Amino acid sequence: QVQLVESGGGLVQAGGSLRLSCAASGSIVSINNMGWYRQAPGKQREMVATITSTGSTNYADSVKGRFSISRNNAKNMVYLQMNSLKPEDTADYYCNAVVRRWNSDYDASTLDDYWGQGTQVTVSS
Repeated sequence: QVQLVESGGGLVQAGGSLRLSCAASGSIVSINNMGWYRQAPGKQREMVATITSTGSTNYADSVKGRFSISRNNAKNMVYLQMNSLKPEDTADYYCNAVVRRWNSDYDASTLDDYWGQGTQVTVSS
C-alpha cells in the first residue's frame, strides 16, 4: 500500500506564510501527478495546485502569485509554499498523488490515486 502524510498546517495571521509538506511512502514504483486540494467548512473540495513528474504546474486562480508548489522526486515529497495568506485560505488541505505501486496480488504494478489525511490551515484576520 501507499501512505501520504501531510505536515505544516497551523494558525497564521493574514499576510503570513506557511509551508505544507507531504511525504509518500510504501511500495512505490513511480509517482505521476501530485497536488494539493483544500476543503473549507460547508464547501466542496477544490484544487489548489498540481505538479507533474516533470515539474509542470497548475494553480487555482485564487492562489496564483501567492502559492508555489514543488516536489522532490528522490524523496517522494511535494510541498506547498503559501505566502500572503488570506482568511479565505482557511481550510483543510489535502495532499494527492497518482502512484504506480507494486501490487503483489497481481504480481504487477498498478496505477492508483491516493489522498493524505489532511492538515488544517487557519488564517486569522
